[in-house]
Amino acid sequence: MISLLLLIGVLVAIFVGYNIGGATTGPAFGPAVGADAISKSWAAALMTVFFFVGAWTIGRRVVDTLGTELVHDPGVFTLEASIGVLFFIGVALFVGNVFGVPASTSMTAVGSIAGLGLAGGELNWAVMGEIAVWWIVAPFIGFWVSLIVGRYLYASLNRMVAMERSEGPLLEIDRSRAVPVPVPSGSTSRRELGGVTTVVAIGCLMAFSSGTSNIANAIAPLVGSGALEMNPAIVIGCLAVGIGTFTIARRTLETMGNDLTELPLTAAIVVATVSATLVTFLSWIGIPASFVVIATMSIIGLGWGRATRPVTVSEAVRGEKPAKVSVGALAAEEPGEELPPIGEEPPERIPRASDLFDPSTTARVVLLQNVVPAIATIGAYLTFRFVPVFGF
Repeated sequence: MISLLLLIGVLVAIFVGYNIGGATTGPAFGPAVGADAISKSWAAALMTVFFFVGAWTIGRRVVDTLGTELVHDPGVFTLEASIGVLFFIGVALFVGNVFGVPASTSMTAVGSIAGLGLAGGELNWAVMGEIAVWWIVAPFIGFWVSLIVGRYLYASLNRMVAMERSEGPLLEIDRSRAVPVPVPSGSTSRRELGGVTTVVAIGCLMAFSSGTSNIANAIAPLVGSGALEMNPAIVIGCLAVGIGTFTIARRTLETMGNDLTELPLTAAIVVATVSATLVTFLSWIGIPASFVVIATMSIIGLGWGRATRPVTVSEAVRGEKPAKVSVGALAAEEPGEELPPIGEEPPERIPRASDLFDPSTTARVVLLQNVVPAIATIGAYLTFRFVPVFGF
C-alpha cells in the first residue's frame, strides 16, 4: 500500500514539475522570444539546463526550508498529505497554463502548504507574514522601476542598445576549421550579437533563480515526509520541468513575449534585468521568489511607461511641461535614430497606448495570478480540514 502511495506521490510531483516548466519559462525567456532573439525550442532547452543547475546547487536549501519552517511540526507532511498538497499545486498551475497565464509557482505552493498548516493548526504565522509582505512589496518595486525606465530613460537606452534583428540565423557553423565552431552569420552585426547575448544571458540567470526556489514546490512535501531522498527527487522534478518547458510553456511564452505588451529587444533587456535582480535578492534573503509576478509587473510597468509621454531626465530636471501628445514614437523608431522634438512627432509615428499596452490581457493576467494561488489555498484547507483520512 505504501509503495502504491509513493508511486502516486511521484506521479503527482511529476505533474507539478510539468506545470512549473510551463509557468516559469515565459517570465524567464518571454522577453528574449518576444524580441526574436531565440526560438521557443532554444528557450525551453536553456530553461531546462539552468533550472537544473539552480535546483541542484541552492535549491536543496529551499526544499528544507519549505518543508520545515512554514509549519511548526513537519510531521503534518504525511505521505497522504504530501500527495494532497502536490495535487492542489498541480491543478492550480494547470488552470493558469490552460489560460496561457503563468501563475506563480511559489505563491501556489506556499498557499497549498499554508492550507495544510491551517487545517492541522501548525502554520507558522511569522514566517508566512514575512513571505507575504515581500510578495506585495517586490512586484511593486519591479513595476515602478520599470515604469520610470520606460517613461524617462527608454528613448536614450534604445538609441544606445536597440537594433533590428537581421534576416536569417544569428549564428552559422564554420566548417573550414579543424573543429566546426559557431560564428556570427554574415548579416549579424557585433552590436546585434552583443544585445542578443545579453538578453539571453539574463534569461538564463532567471532560469537559474527559478530552479533555486521552484524545485521545492514540486518535491518538498515528498522529501519532507521522508518518502524520497533529496537527490533523486531533484532529478525527477527537473525532468518533469523540462517536459513542461518544451510543451505547455509555448502558451506562456506567447503571452509574456507578444500578447501582454510590444517587447522589442531594448524592452526585453530592461524587464529581464529588473526581474532577475529582484528575484536574486529575494532568494538571497531566503524568501521563496514569486518571480512570475515580478516579471509580469515589470512588463506592465514598462508598457505603461512607454505608453505615456516620453519625457527625458534632462527635461524633467529643467521642469519642462509635457507636450499634449501622450505617446512618443518609441515603437516606430529605427535603431539609433534621433527622435523628433517632443510634441512635434508626425501622426503616423505616434502609436496608440493600446498598441504598446494591452489592458484586457493585463487584466486577465493579474486576475488569474491572484485566483490560482487562492484556489490552491482554499482547496487544500477544506480538504485537509474536513476529509477524515488526513486525521486533522
